[in-house]
Amino acid sequence: MVRRLRRELYRLGGVDLWMATAASAIAVLMIVAASEAQAQTFQVLHTFTNGDDGGSPAVGLTMDRAGNLYGTAQYGGTGNCTGGGSNIPGCGTVFKLSHRGSGWTFTPLYSFQGWNPRDGAYPKSRVTIASDGSLYGATLFGGLLEECFPGCGTVYRLQPPASICNSVSCQWKETVLYRFTASPDGNDPTGDLTFDASGNIYGTTFNGGGYSNGTVYEISPSGGGWNESILYNFTGGLVGAAPNSGVIFDASGNLDGTATEGGENDFGTVFQLTPSSSGWIGNALWDFSENQDGYEITAGLILDSAGNLYGATADGYPNGQAVVFELARSGGGWSYLPLYGIEGLYGAGPQGKLLMDSAGNLYGTVYGGYETMSPHGSVFKLTPSAGGWTYTDLYDFTGGSDGAYPYDGLVMDADGNLYGTTSGGGNPGCLYGDGCGVVFEITPN
Repeated sequence: MVRRLRRELYRLGGVDLWMATAASAIAVLMIVAASEAQAQTFQVLHTFTNGDDGGSPAVGLTMDRAGNLYGTAQYGGTGNCTGGGSNIPGCGTVFKLSHRGSGWTFTPLYSFQGWNPRDGAYPKSRVTIASDGSLYGATLFGGLLEECFPGCGTVYRLQPPASICNSVSCQWKETVLYRFTASPDGNDPTGDLTFDASGNIYGTTFNGGGYSNGTVYEISPSGGGWNESILYNFTGGLVGAAPNSGVIFDASGNLDGTATEGGENDFGTVFQLTPSSSGWIGNALWDFSENQDGYEITAGLILDSAGNLYGATADGYPNGQAVVFELARSGGGWSYLPLYGIEGLYGAGPQGKLLMDSAGNLYGTVYGGYETMSPHGSVFKLTPSAGGWTYTDLYDFTGGSDGAYPYDGLVMDADGNLYGTTSGGGNPGCLYGDGCGVVFEITPN
């Protein structure tokens, strides 16, 4: 029952995530001492109103080559999703932030309409930019009402208007590539989409599939349309269950990801799918154990140039330590290396992917929680130092106009500026007083 409740909270991505009551904090995992918060320049680029612009973004941003930012907001927009399993107006939006001189211009690109046109609702994945400028993403709900109300989710494509539009609010054209049906193909698609060289799309569903524990799927262009195939059905066994953050390709063509549940200890896994002549074979690269390796992993993975994997857990033992870790290639296998433990978070640790810069520094966000050491969330940096890692607190959110609860990771521009979103804070009159979130920038001094 506890795990089913936690899964539901992950799926909905609400402000009150599963967490325990904080205890007194003691020593961190690594011996390297954390540095004090450094002075950074922080500014809010946009404050969401839950109107046409959207509200409560649950994922981070995507940056194009020109430095423009694209993102999704879970709620708001012009669609009407009330009564479809939600009392929150709006079905979500896709938006763009463009540089204009020294400032930024916010442009809504698309508002999901929800149940009636079956175009999707409540996007909970970052958009992926194709070479032609089209955007691809997934919605948590919407699609086929006949299969699972309020819909099992969709994969969509957005294309810019065919002709020049002089209005700020020109809507892009949406095409639904696939509508999920829960069984056998999965439901509740979450996490980033991944493309291969042939233009096929890969992703994960949090629920559904042959065993109701989620899937890894592929969507391929075919005859002017798209076909979906299931690469892997999670059974809830040793490979894991309930993947939350998509998959990535490694240099060998394997698909790597994280599962929030399952594994030998039922605290989640880092899993790998390997292609074979008979299909994809799944195995766990690491089983989390509620020990000093951490647990409650919702964040996805990143790769370094040597093929090592990096990720973070939201909780851990002792004292709620969220663990930033590396899985390093070692003798044909993998070695788990805990890099740093962020104490006193109790399930409110990093929920999204880490970011690595060209110098090998890692950046991430702490979600935050009411009774933790980071009540409204924070942004951090980990720097390799003398055989360990030094933790720097770059910014602590206050829950006011600066935002609260960053649910996903960050992107960085060529000048080293960091960009991200918060799911709460900002406008105090928005979404029952919790705030509808902001887009923010952190400039290093």
